[in-house]
Amino acid sequence: MKELPLAAAVAVAALGLVLVAGFDRWRVGSGVIGLAFCLAAALRLSLPARQAGLLVVRSKGLDAAILLTLGFALVVLANTLPTSS
Repeated sequence: MKELPLAAAVAVAALGLVLVAGFDRWRVGSGVIGLAFCLAAALRLSLPARQAGLLVVRSKGLDAAILLTLGFALVVLANTLPTSS
């Protein structure tokens, strides 16, 4: 049960990878992977350490800050890079 938050975040990231690799939708897939990082940050912030399972690496604030930074950066990058024509 305590692996469920990590499994949820990994499932969303896997969906993003399928979009990138399987359907050649890199912009949407990268955004979904960024949202998976944001989901992991939200789960890390909202759950106690016992229930967050493998999302717990360091302190709650540092874990969430790193995950939110990576997630936000991926979403912004996916939305600002120009499409190839």
